[in-house]
Amino acid sequence: MITLVRRIGSGLVLFFFLITCLISPASAAQQQAAAPPQVSGKAALLMDGKSGEILYTYNADVPLPPASTTKILTGIIAIEETELTDIVTGGKNPTLVIPSAIGLHEGETITMENLLYALFLKSANDAAVAIAEHIAGSVPAFSELMNKKARELGAVNSNFVNPHGLPDPDHYSTAHDLAVIAGYAMKNPVFREFVNTKVKVIPRKDDSDVKWLQNSNKLLWRYEAATGIKTGYTSEAKNCLVASAAKGDQEMIAVVLGEPGSVVWTDAQNLLDYGFARYKTIKAKDAGMFVREINVSDGIGSVVLKTEEEFYFTVPRAENGTVNEKVVLSDDIRAPVKKGQVLGKMNFYLSGKELGSVNLIAGNDVKAKEAPKLTPVNPLLAGGLMLGLFVAWNVSKQRRRRRRFRRRNRTWHRSPIR
Repeated sequence: MITLVRRIGSGLVLFFFLITCLISPASAAQQQAAAPPQVSGKAALLMDGKSGEILYTYNADVPLPPASTTKILTGIIAIEETELTDIVTGGKNPTLVIPSAIGLHEGETITMENLLYALFLKSANDAAVAIAEHIAGSVPAFSELMNKKARELGAVNSNFVNPHGLPDPDHYSTAHDLAVIAGYAMKNPVFREFVNTKVKVIPRKDDSDVKWLQNSNKLLWRYEAATGIKTGYTSEAKNCLVASAAKGDQEMIAVVLGEPGSVVWTDAQNLLDYGFARYKTIKAKDAGMFVREINVSDGIGSVVLKTEEEFYFTVPRAENGTVNEKVVLSDDIRAPVKKGQVLGKMNFYLSGKELGSVNLIAGNDVKAKEAPKLTPVNPLLAGGLMLGLFVAWNVSKQRRRRRRFRRRNRTWHRSPIR
């Protein structure tokens, strides 16, 4: 009997051991992904690419040399300010920019599209200078555009003096600012296509010139969910990486700066894994969604309010609750109203905590009511009318005087009381 019990007990122990072996690797991986990652570099940040929510920071506001991650800003400005079919002529300066380059010759012509492939995949510094000179005429003038754009986006702790990121004491950025710039750029489908391209062959007149471009972002091969964005390296900046990845309706953006070696890829992947495992992204509203219809002061008809853009928010996966909305309209909405005009905001709350807001815009034009038109009056007719009124008033006045005079001089007779 004792032997039977021992055998049953040993069998149970073996059973639970096997179950533990089968389950524990996945559990360990989940626990590791859900734990805050350790980063070897000087600074790091993780941001939800859809909501813009910051999920992890490490020295995220410390100014550091960004190396070629600078080209994220250079590229999005080029995409917004030019046509991809623009023909760019290489000047003298691009041929002097080393070490990463496509060997752009002075006077060589190339489309903006192919320059952007060289910029993002090969990280070509000569392409960056050619883009800057084509758009602004010079590198210093283009740097002014870069700083203006960065400030508009909220990247206020950065300063750019060149379009490529080669070392300069006055050229710096932060993990936070680079994430903000990258998050903005990734909303542009053209930008997304460039930074997600692994290999591209561009036409060159000389067969000996660089044509075959391979993306330096190794995560595009190593990490299945990777969608971009840009690498960077100088001896001063060390390894830098702004990486993005998407799973379902989620997209994460990780920034690591000042990494000492190839661990940059591991650190970026750990950050991305942490974001997907720990948080969920929820869409509260689509862009262009009808909200309500309101009357417009002094207007002909009403205006339809729509959401200007889609709104996402990020919460820990374990968190639940009800999302509430509150519409706040601008004071005194008065005609005329133009389609697309901002007329208020929709604020979102989760369990009393404000999540953010989205602008409410006019979905249609509303014209102002026209003032009543006065019929023109003939001057002679108006003068005659005024004269007639004066005469009638004077005659009436004389009659009233005569009646008062007669009443004062009238003799009254009273009957005696009997």
